[in-house]
Amino acid sequence: MPHQFHTRVYYEDTDLAGIVYYANYLKFIERARTEWVEALGVDQVALKAREGIVFAVRRVEADYLRPAKFADDLVVETKLQSLGGARIVLEQVVLRGGERLFVSVVTLVCLTEDGHAARLPPELRARLSGPLH
Repeated sequence: MPHQFHTRVYYEDTDLAGIVYYANYLKFIERARTEWVEALGVDQVALKAREGIVFAVRRVEADYLRPAKFADDLVVETKLQSLGGARIVLEQVVLRGGERLFVSVVTLVCLTEDGHAARLPPELRARLSGPLH
């Protein structure tokens, strides 16, 4: 079952036509990823302090299907698609009342603080892989 993050469209999220500015969907899905990781019991600050690793977006594929508008209540669903040695692939969908507005596939990589690829620690891999089964 996908993780759900609820948000609302504020005036600051829109353009002159009252439609969500395209780049703001990336903010919505970023917030949802943060909440998804936290819901899995992963403390990213502690992970950085303890293991010296962070997550970074490597790739985003985005399809803008229908416009969200000022004052819309939205749900961002986040679902794990695959897990590699240092890579996490997620599907994220923005919905309004069940209608798909935006669909994305986001590839994250696990990095050391100096920017080199790092393998996902076993404990982290176990927490993330739970949603696959």
